[in-house]
Amino acid sequence: MKILAIDIGGTAIKYGITDENFNVCEFYEIPSEAKLGRDHLMLKVLSIVGTYYGGVDCVGISTAGQVNSEEGRIIFANESIPHYTGTEIKKMITEKYDIPVVVENDVNSAATAEAMFGSGKGSNDFLCLTYGTGVGGAVWLGGKLYTGHDFSAGEFGHIVTHTGGLRCNCGNNGCYEMYASTSALVRMVREGTGKELTGREIFEPQNFHNTAIRAIIDNWIDEIVGGLSTLIFIFNPAVIILGGGIMNEDYIISEIDKRIHSKDIKKPCSKIAQECSERHILPRKISISCRKTKKHFRTRAFPFLLCARNGRCSRGIFQ
Repeated sequence: MKILAIDIGGTAIKYGITDENFNVCEFYEIPSEAKLGRDHLMLKVLSIVGTYYGGVDCVGISTAGQVNSEEGRIIFANESIPHYTGTEIKKMITEKYDIPVVVENDVNSAATAEAMFGSGKGSNDFLCLTYGTGVGGAVWLGGKLYTGHDFSAGEFGHIVTHTGGLRCNCGNNGCYEMYASTSALVRMVREGTGKELTGREIFEPQNFHNTAIRAIIDNWIDEIVGGLSTLIFIFNPAVIILGGGIMNEDYIISEIDKRIHSKDIKKPCSKIAQECSERHILPRKISISCRKTKKHFRTRAFPFLLCARNGRCSRGIFQ
């Protein structure tokens, strides 16, 4: 069985072919040019499906935004992809191509994969958060993904941590992602030092060892920890799994772990863990599983699986 796996992000579309054992046969990445809007983005997705149509058995898509996974429809997306809200991804593909399609939120997909092969394996209850342009989240409870009554559970980036604070693109003020995302760190460095640096550049030695920048980084980590502490009190998870390219920085993970466990919490989570490395972006974001039932394909998006399966899974930091 061949599976076409597509990850739709604000910066790039990553896609490839895997088999039912999550072995990667092909992998490609193209700019999503998301700022040009939904129609431009979906033309790219349809073109990818068309290229492989007839040579694959099913299509799995993980995407930014709140997703109704039963209908394959975007319930809500912010303006990082203009007009994406309401997009019927599954319908758009299946009306043009006769092929089974599943669509799932990217962080929910990540959590499912971590539960099977990654840092959540063996844990009935854990949280998964990704830090990038915003902050995404997923909740794994009682051994399964919890999506809430309308598929919008786990929107941790929009917990209000600063009442009356900065305006968020969701329309609220003081949302967690306005202070704890990678974009927030980039903004803080720019405002505090006048330097235009990317998240990656901030952690290059010449910048990381700059006293002013290090102070900003430490304050930013406090913002991350503040939100995580709230989630710990609400969920009491066994594990919190942190992802996004910025979380490949050892300093961030070690400081989060230290600060979480230094707080006066009777029993915090037992483990703060990184997701699979960004260096293995295909298995992190793309690979999926298609299970064939008696009459139809049952598809489910499972990014992250291959890293774990190939021994590339995250390092855990224990209490």
